[in-house]
Amino acid sequence: MNHPAMSIRLQAACSELIWAVQLNLMWIVFTLAGGVIGGLGPATVAAYTLARRRARNESFHGWAEFWTVYRREFVRASLLVLPVAALATVLVGNYLYFAVQGPGSGALRIATFAALLVLAAVGTYIGPLYAHYELPLWGYIPKASLLALTRPASTVLLLFALWAIAYVTATVPVLAPLISVGAWIYLNTWLCLRFFQENEARLHSKGNS
Repeated sequence: MNHPAMSIRLQAACSELIWAVQLNLMWIVFTLAGGVIGGLGPATVAAYTLARRRARNESFHGWAEFWTVYRREFVRASLLVLPVAALATVLVGNYLYFAVQGPGSGALRIATFAALLVLAAVGTYIGPLYAHYELPLWGYIPKASLLALTRPASTVLLLFALWAIAYVTATVPVLAPLISVGAWIYLNTWLCLRFFQENEARLHSKGNS
C-alpha cells in the first residue's frame, strides 16, 4: 500500500543526488577553468546561487546559468572568497606544522584549531548569505559572524554537517571529485535558507510586539 509513496520518495532522493553530482562537476570545471585561484571564488558563488534556486524549486538550465553567474560575479566573488580560503589554508598549514612539533607546541596547536573552528563556523554562513541577500561586499563576513554567534544551535548543526561530509570524504576519497563539494554546498544552502527564514520571522515578530 505504501509502495507508491516509497517510489516517489526514492525518485526524489535520486534526483537530489544527481543534482549534487552535477553541482559538484560544475564547481570543479569552472574552478579549473579559472586556473583554480581565479576560478575558486566565482565558481563557489555560482554554485551557491544555483543551490539556492534549486532549494526554492526554481527551474533553470544548470550549465548556462552557472556560466552566467560565474561571469557576472567573477571579481566580486573572488574578493569575498579568496581571503577566506587563504586564511583557511594558512591555519591548516600551521595546525599541521604544530601537530608534528610534539608536546611543546600543544598550546599553539589548540589555539590554531580554535581559530579554524571559528573560521569554519563563520564560513558556513557566507556562501548562503551571498546568494540570498544583497549586502555591501564588506558586510557579509560581519553578518555571518553575527549569525554564527547568535544562533549557536544552527551553527553546531552546520559544523556537524560539514564534519560529516569531510569525514566520509576522507574515508572514501573517490567521493571528492564525484559529489562532496556539491553535496556540502546544497545541504549548507538548504539548511541556511531555513535558518534565515526563522531569523526573519523572529525579527518580524519582535518588531510587531
